[in-house]
Parts: sequence; C-alpha cells; structure tokens
Amino acid sequence: MAYLLLIIGLAFFAGGHWVKRLAPDLRARMGDPKGRMILTVAMLAGVVLMVIGYRAAPVVQLWSPPAFLTHINNLLMLIAFWLFALSQMAGTIAARIRHKQLSAIKAWAIGHLLVNGDLASIILFGGMLAWAVASVIIINRQGRDWVRPANPSVVKDGLAFVAGAVAMVAVGYVHTLLGYFPYG
Repeated sequence: MAYLLLIIGLAFFAGGHWVKRLAPDLRARMGDPKGRMILTVAMLAGVVLMVIGYRAAPVVQLWSPPAFLTHINNLLMLIAFWLFALSQMAGTIAARIRHKQLSAIKAWAIGHLLVNGDLASIILFGGMLAWAVASVIIINRQGRDWVRPANPSVVKDGLAFVAGAVAMVAVGYVHTLLGYFPYG
C-alpha cells in the first residue's frame, strides 16, 4: 500500500505541474484563481502522499551504496541548493542555465539515488528525476524563447551560493532530526 501511495503522490505532483502545459484548454476552463488553487492542492496532496508512502514503505534493499558516494551526494546537494537560489537571483550562472529549478531537482534526485539503494528511494527519486527531465523536454518543445536575466552579476552568484549553503545546512539539520545524518 505504501508503494501505491508513493506512486499516486508522484502522479499528483507531476500531473499538477503538467496540466498547464499538456492540457491548456482544461486549465483555462478551470479559471485562474480556482484552477490555480485546485492544481496547488493536487500538488501538495502529491507531496504529502509521497512523504507518507516513502516513510511507510517496507525496506527492500536492491543495492548497497559505497560510503564515498555520500560526498558526491553532498556536492550535488550544494549544487542543487545553489541552482534553486539562482532561480531567484540574476547571477552570471543564472543567465546561462534556462531551467534552474528543474536542474536543481535533477541534481537532488541523482544525489539521492547515489546514496539510497532501496526500492522506495528508487521510486521516489527516480520518479522525481523522470518528472524533471520530462518537464524540461515539454517546456523546450513548446518553443517559447527564453528571456535571460537582465544585468547578471557575479555578486549575485556569490549571494545565491551563500543562501544555498545556509539552506543546505538547515535541511541537513532537519534530516539529522529525522534520524538521517547526511554528511557521512
């Protein structure tokens, strides 16, 4: 049952994000405030179902990751938090990467796939990786031009890095409280 909740959660999360792009007529018929609220609730329900399903899933170990992958995971997490922060700041790197948030999700998912060899992790992180890759493809196929951030600044790259590092430490602390020490 836990695996089913996990998969349904992934479907709600991905589906909520993709309605705007794959079914624009349906999204338009929903109306703006109402449709946005329905999709937001669907995506939040997806996140809740993913968390419940992941936490309740019995451990089915498919492989045992070597310890050194923890360091690669931590580097990917730092990159993921930096990219996510760059999505809000016009740094020079932000001006070169079109899909900063989706790239952050891909780095996050790959990092977690490297250090978790159980079935639930492979479903969750593999599903999120597949969603992010598919989302980039869907967005790029729509052919919309990308407007690069104006006035990119190296200073903003640095500020985003600091913000990402602080967020990573905070998330690492929460992981530790939940019983998962993420730093090896």
